[in-house]
Amino acid sequence: MAERLTLPGFVNAHSHAFQRALRGRTEGGDFWAWRESMLGVASRLAAGQVRKNYVDVYREQLGAGYTAVGEFHYLGLEEAVAAAEAAEEAGIGFVLLYAAYGRGGLERFRQESVAEYLRQLESLRERGIRVGVAPHSVRACPRAWLEDLARYAERESLPLHVHADEQPREIEECVDEHGVRPIELLADCGCLGPRTTVVHATHADAHELDLIAEAGARVCLCLTTEANLGDGFAPVEQLCERGIGICIGSDSNVRIDPLEELRELEGIARRRTGRRNVVSPDSLLCFGADEGAASLGLEGWGEIEIDLEHPSLLGVDPADVFPALVFGCSADVLA
Repeated sequence: MAERLTLPGFVNAHSHAFQRALRGRTEGGDFWAWRESMLGVASRLAAGQVRKNYVDVYREQLGAGYTAVGEFHYLGLEEAVAAAEAAEEAGIGFVLLYAAYGRGGLERFRQESVAEYLRQLESLRERGIRVGVAPHSVRACPRAWLEDLARYAERESLPLHVHADEQPREIEECVDEHGVRPIELLADCGCLGPRTTVVHATHADAHELDLIAEAGARVCLCLTTEANLGDGFAPVEQLCERGIGICIGSDSNVRIDPLEELRELEGIARRRTGRRNVVSPDSLLCFGADEGAASLGLEGWGEIEIDLEHPSLLGVDPADVFPALVFGCSADVLA
């Protein structure tokens, strides 16, 4: 029998499973051009397609070592139920980060009011679906929505996830409308706290990162997607200097491999600082598992087994297995 190492599974804290269909089809242009293509795909999806397609994506995630996923969902209520059913069939742990969308995007994304959003969220909870509150972004949610959603998440002790500071244009538009940057607005509205996860924060400035740290919030980095979309470089070293919790997500699912996400995370830090081991292998594995689980409010999730006789690990000294796993392996090293 092959020698194996059992570890906590990786936790995918930010997934848009439907965007897997875009891989290889939308190269060229910037983020906003890609977004138009994404909206086109989103506009055509029905609940039955979500149910079928997501099973395949979740099985692929599970095969890559993700044993739980936070699905950031904005395709509609029936489609949300279909996503949960797909996760159950695939056998992956699941948290539905059900998006609040007050303006912009497609009509199918939007709720007429916060009250309608909360009614939909409650209906999902009544079905036994584990959920998180997810104001999509400061572009999609007016200030009053953010304030109401923050109060609800706090009262119900639910995770709160929100996109912020992914693109410079997003920041400029927020400053024009509100006079503050996105993460500053989130703080003003009560959206930053220990159960908050800010997704991306790619272009967050020092003050915004200080606000995240002071609130005890986390940041979810989606490195392969951020690279694919030309978002910029995650501020890895600044996050670590402030002791901000980091988790990872596959986001657009252009690539599904948690080891690649972690390798890119440390790779960015090395290229920006000019030194190695900015984040230790033990910390990286913690980012990939424990921090992701905490981000989703999970106390338990599945384990994975590493094949220590895989060619990528064969002959590696036992003391070097974790570094070799992070820096020299892909998802196929799983037993």
